[in-house]
Amino acid sequence: MKSAAELFKILSVDKRIEIIEHLKKGSMCVNSLAASLKASPSAISQHLRVLKSAGLVEDERKGYWIHYSLNRKFLEEARQRLNRICTCGCLSGGCKGK
Repeated sequence: MKSAAELFKILSVDKRIEIIEHLKKGSMCVNSLAASLKASPSAISQHLRVLKSAGLVEDERKGYWIHYSLNRKFLEEARQRLNRICTCGCLSGGCKGK
């Protein structure tokens, strides 16, 4: 897994967070993501390339199209890492920003 700093840097781009949120619903191809996110396919492809190289997403060829999906194991490891960092009590009933 990448360092926490590298992970935060990758996730510091809003469009990448939006891509992850869309992929939570299931696998999607670049054109579907681009239409949903109102962005160009080339821009989405670049973000997916970064997310894939970081291990956050996986791809699978389905005929002519490549479908992207979340690497749920990696995301769970990232969530656990964030839980170790966070000490505000948000795991036990709501973050108060302490």
